[in-house]
Amino acid sequence: MTGRAAPAYEIRVAGHLDDHWSALLGDLTLTRRDDGTTSLTGPVTDQAHLHGVLARIRDLGIPLLSLRVISDAGPAA
Repeated sequence: MTGRAAPAYEIRVAGHLDDHWSALLGDLTLTRRDDGTTSLTGPVTDQAHLHGVLARIRDLGIPLLSLRVISDAGPAA
């Protein structure tokens, strides 16, 4: 992705995750929501990175609720 900024994603999972999971889940920002879910947000460098994060969520047995792009990749600043 030379010359382009990484797209940002929001991944919602069931339950409240502790902050220490951020490093294991691609250094995404964890936000615990009032509805009992956790939102993981931040840039994802490429599809391999995204699939790695999703595989870790699966391996930890955390129910995945949603995945969405919150900003498209654009020119790097």
